[in-house]
Amino acid sequence: MENSSVSRRLTSRFVAGRTLDEGIRVLQDLSAQRIWGTLDFLGENVRSLDEAAQSRDSYLAAQCAIQKANLPATVSLKLTQFGLDFSEDGCIQNAVALVERARAMKSRIEIDMESSEYTDRTLSIVTRIQDEFPGCVRAVIQAYLFRSEADIRMLSERGIPIRLCKGAYREPPAVAFPRKSDVDANYVKLMKLLLDEGTYPAIASHDENIVREALRHIQEQKIAPDRFEFQMLYGIRRDLQREIVGQNYGLRLYVPYGDAWYPYFMRRLAERPANVVFLARNLLRN
Repeated sequence: MENSSVSRRLTSRFVAGRTLDEGIRVLQDLSAQRIWGTLDFLGENVRSLDEAAQSRDSYLAAQCAIQKANLPATVSLKLTQFGLDFSEDGCIQNAVALVERARAMKSRIEIDMESSEYTDRTLSIVTRIQDEFPGCVRAVIQAYLFRSEADIRMLSERGIPIRLCKGAYREPPAVAFPRKSDVDANYVKLMKLLLDEGTYPAIASHDENIVREALRHIQEQKIAPDRFEFQMLYGIRRDLQREIVGQNYGLRLYVPYGDAWYPYFMRRLAERPANVVFLARNLLRN
């Protein structure tokens, strides 16, 4: 699969490539379209602290390349890539290396959210980084978790920017809404809370109904475009992306790259069966 020319044609729609240079080229193309980017070096759950250090170094190289190319881009990481399963202190040290570089670049890092077993540890690290490096980190909150409103209020009180997504991991009904309609309703509720009271929130959704509800709320409340941004994944709903940029709203795309594209795809498809249909539909869109 990883070496097949057919699979390369499939993944090129959603993955920038295997190398950092390919990721940077995609960011440059997006920048020419007035779209910001976030590089995501594919990989999760490393098997040792040595592998975590390798992930850290890959991200430091990405930050250097972004700075050299003078691109409006950040980097996104998962804390399990940085050794969270082995040492919280070691994980924080690896993350702080990126935060220090981001501060020097007058940028930030984006700390992604994983399954609910990591939520408390992830938010604890985010708040520790914010205390030491104010404004240099953004957290992700998943709307399908029951706890998310309380987490948003806690992070917003600390002035931490939040990326709001629906959530892709399979979670038990004790911690997450099992029905899509309930997830959608909670997303809209949390989205409005962030737009009204949050610190530079990122509305991360490919759901056209949700995007249009966001636009309606923004216009009704006269929320300035520089107070928020939209976010999507590279290759998904390019028609909707063009519409957002055409209305002069900020849009940032998550741009994944690296050799680990196959496990990335399989995890996304396995986590929720609906992702298979979602992927197929987007292959047919412009």
